[in-house]
Amino acid sequence: MFDRMKRIIVESFVGAIALGIMLEQLVLSFVNILTAPVARWLSPSPSAASVSTGFPFQAAVPNLVEFAVLLPVWYLLLRWLYFTPSRKEMPEQASPQPIA
Repeated sequence: MFDRMKRIIVESFVGAIALGIMLEQLVLSFVNILTAPVARWLSPSPSAASVSTGFPFQAAVPNLVEFAVLLPVWYLLLRWLYFTPSRKEMPEQASPQPIA
């Protein structure tokens, strides 16, 4: 059942499109890991006076979790769909007859 589903996904390019979208989401998550603390640090907030002026690394945690979940899923799907050979039903070949 999984072999048939894999063959359909690969041959119709649905897998390539889905993996491309997931890769795009991974890149955006990685960029947001780097930029979210800077954006939070630079944005003025009304409660900034009561909070310490340290760099807010906790702003990157949601994006870090998203990246940590998506990366193994993307890699496993890529490996399953494109790096493992699919079994195609090939007709049995007759053994060659010696020429007399």
